[in-house]
Amino acid sequence: MRLILDECLDRRLARDLAGHEVKTVPQMGWAGIKNGQLLPLVEEHFDVFITVDRNLAFQQNLLQFSIAVIVLQARSNRLADLQPLVPNILAVLPTAPKGEATLVSA
Repeated sequence: MRLILDECLDRRLARDLAGHEVKTVPQMGWAGIKNGQLLPLVEEHFDVFITVDRNLAFQQNLLQFSIAVIVLQARSNRLADLQPLVPNILAVLPTAPKGEATLVSA
């Protein structure tokens, strides 16, 4: 599965998502692009967008995109706070619905 990490996430999280092709928004040259313009770009190249932006589902009409969005709910976006979520991320990836936000917490 092709995953992309939002620019607010620690890029080192990609190492923990073994078995998937993982890139970051900055690696793709998309840093600073707002979500309204970012999601169409993501949709062209990836299956899943991973973020900590809880407002994304309220700010964007996710139904118009054929990507799954995973919203991580952690104390902060520090790697140490995100790593405990990895097993839950990996568990929801196969069934995360496209056009919806799936909340993942510890």
